[in-house]
Amino acid sequence: MQYIVMDLEWNNTYAKKTAGFINEIIEIGAVKLDESLNTVDTFSCIIRSQIGRKLRGSVKKLTNLTNDDISGGLPFTKAFSLFRRWIGSDESVIITWGDGDIRVLIENYSYLNGISVIPFLNYYCDLQRYYQKSRSSHPEQQTGLITAAQEIGIDPELYTHHRALGDSLLTVDIFELIYKSELFKKEIRVCDDEFYSRLLYKAKIIKNIDSPLIDKKRLEHYCDTCGTQCRIIKPWKYSCQFFRATFHCNNCDTEYSVKVRFKKLYDGIDYKKIVTEINTGFEDGEEDDE
Repeated sequence: MQYIVMDLEWNNTYAKKTAGFINEIIEIGAVKLDESLNTVDTFSCIIRSQIGRKLRGSVKKLTNLTNDDISGGLPFTKAFSLFRRWIGSDESVIITWGDGDIRVLIENYSYLNGISVIPFLNYYCDLQRYYQKSRSSHPEQQTGLITAAQEIGIDPELYTHHRALGDSLLTVDIFELIYKSELFKKEIRVCDDEFYSRLLYKAKIIKNIDSPLIDKKRLEHYCDTCGTQCRIIKPWKYSCQFFRATFHCNNCDTEYSVKVRFKKLYDGIDYKKIVTEINTGFEDGEEDDE
């Protein structure tokens, strides 16, 4: 089995066909590794813009690409046809830092080629997720590529930032340092129908406190000092993704501002709770994530 570490750059632009904005891919970079993580080859290609006319100023600044660069690139279909041939027929795991590139790739294939399945994607691993699991970080506390490099002692200034091949090479060096065979194998996903459904599912914040998806036990609060169940004195109100209420502990004569958020995920409910002691203005740091 070989590993294809891939990175994409894109330009957010207006798409007339869908009357909305789309992240149009403008560059692809990748590194091919054998099963021993030895570098076999690299791939780099600028992709001609077919949806947007001009690059956003922020994209120009980040990538140092120009409109002339993009106009001289290969069309999307030809570029990815060459990429498929470069990958070859060997069983491959596509690796990206975060799943954003895969989501954008699906969006581009759907818009430009009319298909919603990526032809060369049979096995996939989100290296950002693997990295965070290896460090026992919560999935929502996403670690950026440069931050991860710094955390494990790689100098990110040695790489070309925000260019597809440069970011791919940095990802490879991180991968080699954190790779543990058995743990990594558990993070490889088969790209079947469930993979696409899970990937494209959009998490939804639950705004109705009477929703049957909400565990009402989560709406209770116990005093952080004495453990007594507190009495709610200001009812729950929804604001900025959180339900908010005020509780009072009769035993300690302490008031708490409590915020809870419920998010519907593909296969469950994500719960977050933040508590602040009102009397002192001190945030006690209670924060539960599940």
